[in-house]
Amino acid sequence: MNLSGKLTLRHPEKINNKVSPIKRKPEWIKVKAPISMNFKKTADLVKKNSLTTICEEANCPNIGDCWARGHATFLIMGEVCTRGCAFCNVKTGIPSKLDVLEPERIGISVQKMGLKHVVITSVDRDDLIDGGAMHYTKTILAIKEYSPDTTIEILTPDFLKCDDGVLTSIVEAKPDVFNHNLETVPRLYPVVRPGARYFKSLKLLSDIKNMSKTIFTKSGIMVGMGESWLEVSQVMDDLRVANVDFLTIGQYLQPTDKHFPVKEYVTPEIFDKYKKLALGKGFSLVASSPLTRSSFHADRDFRKLRKIRIGS
Repeated sequence: MNLSGKLTLRHPEKINNKVSPIKRKPEWIKVKAPISMNFKKTADLVKKNSLTTICEEANCPNIGDCWARGHATFLIMGEVCTRGCAFCNVKTGIPSKLDVLEPERIGISVQKMGLKHVVITSVDRDDLIDGGAMHYTKTILAIKEYSPDTTIEILTPDFLKCDDGVLTSIVEAKPDVFNHNLETVPRLYPVVRPGARYFKSLKLLSDIKNMSKTIFTKSGIMVGMGESWLEVSQVMDDLRVANVDFLTIGQYLQPTDKHFPVKEYVTPEIFDKYKKLALGKGFSLVASSPLTRSSFHADRDFRKLRKIRIGS
């Protein structure tokens, strides 16, 4: 819904009920089908423990690579989101009640899988007074209880409708990385991310860094949605003002023909230029490639971040 209360279509360029076809993907976007035994092992563990992953819900192109390495990003607080972003393949609607046993189940599963680094994300839960902040806190603490040596990264919603105080419990639980994605440039927010507010997301990241200097902060954007080079550069500047440590930049891929259309497939060479630009602006670490996603190689990148901090 927009501010006037009118329904905002997921596909803003839909005219006369006709939708433009998805463009053919270039070679640098294509990935192999997952067939390894390690992939099957991870899939079996996810199913056996009744876990939900964003890898599956968002049709992530890196699922074969990540699951083959025994890495998965767990989706908490259900599979239904209260928002309807034009880029996202997660279901929109009225979510079910929180599963009070989920945090412990996640903690036990992380221990069973022997994960050295885990990423926890969620749908938006605007129906909850704290946006699900306490559920994040309980999940972090459960992982620390069952697997104390595992480092923890959380990829959170914006807590748009909540008091700033809801962040306190999360910070006190001490995740190693706090990630919140801006997703796109501010000009595209009304169409691509209509339920969010660009400067609220920036403030969230800034607040976390002000509350704890030891927690790494991270954010990501998608390109190929019609943004300009200057707009991406400005987003980088805004994130640096918020003291964000780590930036990810990846190619937007249209989930279905009802979602926002891909405007451009950005070449690997341009992604390299974005990386150089971002590093020059002062980010400690930048991951920029067509297949980069927030949690892709998150374990490896966290080790890099920690080495950079120790060496500084």
